[in-house]
Amino acid sequence: MIALPPRTVPIPDAVATLSASQLPARVQAAVTEAADAVRLYVTCRGPQYTEARQGLEARIARANRTLAACNPGLIAGPGDLPALNR
Repeated sequence: MIALPPRTVPIPDAVATLSASQLPARVQAAVTEAADAVRLYVTCRGPQYTEARQGLEARIARANRTLAACNPGLIAGPGDLPALNR
């Protein structure tokens, strides 16, 4: 099988905004929820934030279920968590 080359062409902000506006409202809300939870997850370091991290992981999982039902390519994975990139 021949793999397709990666697409590295940047998408203009106007095109990204237009394509995002075509998503259903619940999917737009899930994208926002996942992005917010990922941003907060990065700031929760140390053992005192264990409960906060677990809550954020639950928010990400809840948003991912909605996103995966619409398009599996939209889910937020470990690569989206900058703190986990090693």
